Amino acid sequence: MTTPFAPVAFPALDDAVVRTFEETLRGRLLRPVDDGYDAARAVFNAMIDRRPALIVRPTDGQDVRRAVVFAREHGLALAVKGGGHNVAGSAVCDGGLMLDLSAMKGVSVDPERRIAVAEPGLLLGDLDRATQAHGLATPLGVVSVTGIAGLTLGGGLGWLNGKHGLACDNVLAADVVTADGRLLTASAEEHADLFWAIRGGSGNFGVVTSFTYRLHPVGPVLAGGLAFPPERTREALRFYHEFAATCPDELSTTAGLSVDAEGRPTIAVGVCWCGPLDAGERALRPLRAFGPTEDGIAPMAYSALQAANDASFPTGRQHYWKSSWLIDLSDGAIDVLLRFAAAKPSAATGIGLQRMHGAAARVNPGATAFPHRRAQHELLILAQWDDPAETDRHVGWTRAFFEAVRPFAARGVYVNDLGEEGADRVCEAYGANYERLAAVKAKYDPTNFFRMNQNIRLAG
Repeated sequence: MTTPFAPVAFPALDDAVVRTFEETLRGRLLRPVDDGYDAARAVFNAMIDRRPALIVRPTDGQDVRRAVVFAREHGLALAVKGGGHNVAGSAVCDGGLMLDLSAMKGVSVDPERRIAVAEPGLLLGDLDRATQAHGLATPLGVVSVTGIAGLTLGGGLGWLNGKHGLACDNVLAADVVTADGRLLTASAEEHADLFWAIRGGSGNFGVVTSFTYRLHPVGPVLAGGLAFPPERTREALRFYHEFAATCPDELSTTAGLSVDAEGRPTIAVGVCWCGPLDAGERALRPLRAFGPTEDGIAPMAYSALQAANDASFPTGRQHYWKSSWLIDLSDGAIDVLLRFAAAKPSAATGIGLQRMHGAAARVNPGATAFPHRRAQHELLILAQWDDPAETDRHVGWTRAFFEAVRPFAARGVYVNDLGEEGADRVCEAYGANYERLAAVKAKYDPTNFFRMNQNIRLAG
């Protein structure tokens, strides 16, 4: 089973034409017979197995521009790979041109102005290391091996969201190669409509070759996890919801459901306090007073927190995800969560509730393309497994879980956690901003050249 894009027949390419194109590149071009081709086409989700006709590994924006023009002029589908972490596998195509940005890892930090200029091949950990060297950070995600580009373009929900918003809220400018081969700077002053659209509209409008981020002072954080006794899981889940709803901006939280050795559902709560540590200790007192059996919260480097979950997402596994927004954790919703937690098909499979609140929730839904601006939990049903023979069991559990929780969920989905689920779900991902996004799409990509994504259909 693969998702989401069916193979398409593309025009045969003349070898001489390809060689001429290759000579224009500073970076590398890979064909299916070349060493490194299979490694370059691999993505995070092992369910995805596609074979591009060509892979271009650019070194700069001009290489990106040349590749876009070449693909368009020769009728090739274009897939764009940053970190390759997208569960839908949109970073790789069959028969077309794959643009692998992983060699574009340049980053410069201006600590005085508190900005960073970052290329799209960087992973979260790369950018965090560069900014933390100056005691600064920009909001990103929660797994350091994720690519910054896809994460930012889809919104970017992470540990700093309560205090500093989403990743897309902290983009000051971006350089974008559009479908006609132009390299544009998008900002509040230049191409403001494009700037609005790329902050939540995913990869629909072009290939970003650099992001300029706003940075914030972030020193050691008070972070880690608390585990609660299985006999109190239902009570702890309800208490967690009430606690998270009252957290100050500096305290962002997550909750994860699993099972113990006896098959009983359990809950663990993760926290990140980004502020004075003594104030963080006071803010955490109610959670600690509830009676955890394990308390792993301690001061740590922010970059260490960002990498803490990396081992849970090794390469080479099969992945199938479903995502919803939960504004409330009602008794009915908790019943569903606990029932499906008890039936988890593998120990590696995760059920996560990541809280969006504070600064991220207060932004006007129309200020950026990311529309889901309210205090809520993102429920991620994250099935992962090693043996392809177990696919039906894991996919079946995930789909059944999603359908059971749907009556308790708000309409919408976080686009970064969306698989191939059809046009209606894509519309839910962009919400009330969809029509405006479609108008921007029609202006900058009128032929829908950039379609290997959660695709926005053209206005009209």
